[in-house]
Amino acid sequence: MQNRSKKKVLIGDQMVGAHQPIYITAEIGINHNGDLNIAKKLIDAAKAAECNAVKFQKRTPDLCVPDTQKKKMRDTPWGYISYLDYRNKVELGLKEYREIDKYCKRIGIAWFASCWDKPSVDFMEQFNPPCFKVPSALLTDSNLLKHLRKTRKPIILSTGMSTMEQISDAVKIIGAKNLILAHCTSTYPCPPEELNLQMIQTLKQMFNCPIGYSGHEVGLPTTVAAVALGACYIERHITLDRTMWGSDQAASVEPSGFERLVKYIRVVETAMGDGIKKVYKSEFSSLQKLRKKV
Repeated sequence: MQNRSKKKVLIGDQMVGAHQPIYITAEIGINHNGDLNIAKKLIDAAKAAECNAVKFQKRTPDLCVPDTQKKKMRDTPWGYISYLDYRNKVELGLKEYREIDKYCKRIGIAWFASCWDKPSVDFMEQFNPPCFKVPSALLTDSNLLKHLRKTRKPIILSTGMSTMEQISDAVKIIGAKNLILAHCTSTYPCPPEELNLQMIQTLKQMFNCPIGYSGHEVGLPTTVAAVALGACYIERHITLDRTMWGSDQAASVEPSGFERLVKYIRVVETAMGDGIKKVYKSEFSSLQKLRKKV
């Protein structure tokens, strides 16, 4: 099958696609646990690791939490509270995002968010993000997809817990222009046997847009392998400590690990080359010494 994914997408000032530097996003998500100071420390860690961007999650809890879940009780750092109360506790508001916007601009790192509902899209628009992310859970929400497309911003669409038919339907709604599809398995953390990294190649063959990878596994090697398989966008959760409270912490990467991950990715993308066989100048000495003249 022919590789169709030759299009490129501009995120901020960086082109994303074939033969372009890998765009690396550190997903903060809700690993800040509603604490702006933790959020800033995570931004600092992503910047130190030389990531291109950090990503948050934005929800309107009253809309996003199913009615059957709102009153369910759970243990949290804020006590034994309802699930709806918990979702509100970890949700950053206008004041916090204004500070995040100012902070990211000051230290020089891009930021954007996964938006879980239309009001959250409208909320984020005031900050003029370089792109929007659609979480896997919302891939089948056609109203949200259409609303996001109206922003005319690049869209990154995660494909976890979705069938090929559902992915195709979502792409038809959004359109392949200014779209990055991110292969994903929505298990936290995800066992290696369910990562199915070959799907990166499958998506490249089927869709005329750049293909990325959003990983939730433990460790770094499989994310680096995703780059070798052709992912041009990489996203992993970042945390200060994997033992911190929160549903995503165990599937996240700590700051020192993120620094290694970025370095490994940069080495691999340099090593990928252009696929055209050549004899390098560095080989001439060995060629003269070791190959017999025929």
